[in-house]
Amino acid sequence: MDLKYVLIKKENGIETITFHRPEALNALNSQVLDDIDKAVDDAAADPSVRVIIFTGEGKAFISGADINEMSAKKNLEIIDYSRKGAALFRKIETMTKPTIAAINGYTFGGGLEFALCCDIRIANEKASFALPEATLGIVPGFNGTQRLPKVIGLMKAKEMLFTGRRVRADEALAMGLLFKVTSLEDFEAEVMKEAEMIANASASAISLIKAAITAGADVSVDVGKDIELGYMTACFGTPDQIEGFTSFIEKRKPNFR
Repeated sequence: MDLKYVLIKKENGIETITFHRPEALNALNSQVLDDIDKAVDDAAADPSVRVIIFTGEGKAFISGADINEMSAKKNLEIIDYSRKGAALFRKIETMTKPTIAAINGYTFGGGLEFALCCDIRIANEKASFALPEATLGIVPGFNGTQRLPKVIGLMKAKEMLFTGRRVRADEALAMGLLFKVTSLEDFEAEVMKEAEMIANASASAISLIKAAITAGADVSVDVGKDIELGYMTACFGTPDQIEGFTSFIEKRKPNFR
């Protein structure tokens, strides 16, 4: 693939997709979105990839949407731009393979909206977060108003969205926005440790677990329990289920496909 703004590394079932626009702090313009989209499709289609890590080059994870590009757009054009990003983010959120946002620095606006689409978020201690759209006179365009309240609760989300203030990594961890915060020195090793644990589990089971969570997120428990039952039943008879049960009985580590 010929990608200008994305770097790809695949190793031991783990694909790392690095945002590569350091001169603009990895801001999202249309071409960056296109490159990420292509990289995500490639990872989804590659049977050797079991876990996907997203991270940024330089000081930023993603500093936000590209204001220079956005400022030149009119109503219908900005609708197309917003829908383009929102569709990509939803693709990432619902893809069968597990994703980790390895948050290395500034994560503002569209960057935080991107991170919210990932399954697990790990940040280093220098990372910071904000949805500053209210200070720019606009509304978030990549569904931050929809996802953030579900992650940290309605009141905390409103405060972040109303003020646009920056939140440090330790506060983001306390409010439930992050799974883990690490030191700068341990950051890459901790992210890889988490990715390896996921990669060693059953890929087929994880894909069904993720599908069950996604399908059940906005329904009642009574509906959700039947969704879960369907996915649980679908596991039985698969190679990974057979190997998982056999290895447990034989008291050895499973060797999943």
